[in-house]
Parts: sequence; structure tokens; C-alpha cells
Amino acid sequence: MEYDLVGTCLFGLEHSLGEEIDKLGYKRRETIDGRVYFSGGEDAIARMNIWTRYAERILIEVGSFEALTFDDLFEGTYALPWERYIGKTDKFPVKGHSIKSTLYSVPDCQRIINKAVANRLMKAHRTTVLPETGKLCQIEFFLFKDKAVLMIDTSGAPLHRRGYRPESNEAPLRETLAAELVNISRPREDVLFWDPMCGSGTIAIEAAMRMKNMAPGAMRYFAGERFGYIPQKTWAQAREEAADSVVKTSFEAYASDIDENCVKLTESNVARAGVGDCVRVFRRDALEIKTEGRRGTIVCNPPYGERMMTVAEAEELYRRMGEHFKTLDNWQIYVISSSENFPRLYGRRPDKTKKLYNGMIPCWYYQYFRRTDDVRAKKMRSEHGRK
Repeated sequence: MEYDLVGTCLFGLEHSLGEEIDKLGYKRRETIDGRVYFSGGEDAIARMNIWTRYAERILIEVGSFEALTFDDLFEGTYALPWERYIGKTDKFPVKGHSIKSTLYSVPDCQRIINKAVANRLMKAHRTTVLPETGKLCQIEFFLFKDKAVLMIDTSGAPLHRRGYRPESNEAPLRETLAAELVNISRPREDVLFWDPMCGSGTIAIEAAMRMKNMAPGAMRYFAGERFGYIPQKTWAQAREEAADSVVKTSFEAYASDIDENCVKLTESNVARAGVGDCVRVFRRDALEIKTEGRRGTIVCNPPYGERMMTVAEAEELYRRMGEHFKTLDNWQIYVISSSENFPRLYGRRPDKTKKLYNGMIPCWYYQYFRRTDDVRAKKMRSEHGRK
């Protein structure tokens, strides 16, 4: 059976998620902020849940329709084939979002949708009682510009919860966002990858998992595994594919931090993720790291001055980072920060910037990948032109 599916993601990750869908062989239908719509068979549900590095959830689209009034919402919901997905005893709570729509009250929309689904199920299953004691079938709705899309979640816990990080430091970075930072930095086997402010080790772990071609969801359970219309063999085959796809690599990553507690936490997470052969963990001040004659790439998530440090302390750190990192020969530097003033404080204009969201915090990913002598030459040419 062919399914219409939806992959949700953090703002800014849509392009990478779309490329991932293409790579796995499924057809994209539409892309909007935070969502990629695509189609595929039952294998797409299992494989996307297990393989995606960027999606937060994989949902089955049950249907869509225009909803300008609560009557529209009720009738449109009632017309959908909920009995295909929800059994006589299953739980079916409703949650969702409304953006730029006439029906803006989320609680009212939840109530209407729940009632319409219940009425449809009672008629289809020929019962007057829905005990909701069975498996969970989480219904999600998305109202955008008066179009309602109704879906069923196949993931369960958000997909950024890979399973290797049961604990985190004070300001954790989502694994999906870390995967995007890694993706943009283009890790290579012959270049040392270093996160000198590793926290709980997420960036280095995601880099190692990518280079080992490890499926991020291979270690965890998904809500869709209890759905009878997705055979268990489909999930088993997807997991077998993931296990067979892991490769050996000479890739090397360093995960260091000035905080000994972060180092211990990272060591546990690295072991749990199964990337100890690629990631070396140790204590060091980020402002004391050296190239030791190697080519390298730094990817880091320094404090923003919100949950860790004050703003003044964070800004002083950015200044000191700029002073020290310029001594690292021609290493490439990638830094995510919520500060628009980071380039000025760091002392260098980035070669490229991408806007991303760390949870609900708008951030900028500052990318420094041109050689410093090329930067100087460009500056000299610009100054000569003005003369």
C-alpha cells in the first residue's frame, strides 16, 4: 500500500531532510517550513524512522481538506477512513498546531477532531463504547492557511532521541540539529574533526555515526511497530539493512571540554552510541588547543549567555575564541550561536552563514572555510580597488 507521509523537522533542516528522502528512494510531494511531504510504501515508514538524521517525526497523512468553520473541521475529519488505522480499543489522543488560520483555538480543534474520529470509529466498528485501552495511535493535526492536514504519528518519542544520550549537560543540542551542523561541515576521513566544547558529545557522536554509516534510529523503538498494518518483517528488514550498512572508517573525532563532568558524560554517551573507535574524549580548555601539524575542522556550540554564562561572559569567550582560533593555521571553523554580533566579537566575517533554530532559539551557523591567506588577499584587493 502506498502512503502519503510527512516528515517534520526543525526550521532550516528541510533541504537536508528532502535529500535524505530522495536518497532512500521515496518521492517528495511538497516542502514547507518545518515539513516535507512525501510518498512511499510501508517500508518507507520503517526505513525513514530508522535512517533519518534530520526529521523529528514521521507521520502518516490520513487526509486533508479546507476548514474555515468547526462544521468543516468536523465533517472533513469524519469523512476520513480512521478505522484503517485505529482499532476498536485503541487510544487516539489529539494534538496539533494552527497557523494563519480562521480556526486558531487549538483546544477547540482538538475537541472537534476527537469527537469526529470517535463517531466514525463507533460506526465503523459497530460499537457504542471506545474503551481506549489498546495501543496508542497519536493523532496530529496541522492547520495552515485554513487547510487542515490530519495525521497519525509513527515515531512515538521524537526522533532526535537516538537512545545514546539518556542524560545531557545544562544546555543540550538536539541530535538532529547536531547532524545538520556536521553535514554542513563536510567531515572527511583525512581531516581531524574536533568539538572543543563538547558538552555531552552530541556533535562528535553524530559525525562519527555519519562516517560509519550508522542508522540513527537503529537502537530505539517506534510507535509504528505496534501498528498491525505495518508487518513486523518490514521493521526487521529495515533493521537488518541498517546493521549490514555500517562501515569501517579511519575517521577521527576529538570531543573535549574544560568541564570534567562533561567529559565523563561524553565518554558514557560515546560508548553507548558505539563510536568509541572513532571518538577520543578528553579534558582541555578550548582556548588551548593546538593543530599539532594536522589538518582539522572545528565544529562547536559555545554558550549563548542564556542557560550557561552571562551574555557578557559569552561575548568575552567569543573574543578569545577569535584570538586563539586564528592561530590554528588554516583549519576550518564552524560555530553556532544565537548572537548576531558573533562575527564582530570573533574578529572575522564568516565565509557563509545559515540561520537555524536550536529548539525555539533562533541561531546563526557561522562558517569559516577559506584559507586565511585567501581572506587577506581578498581584503587587499578590495582596499586597492577603493584607492
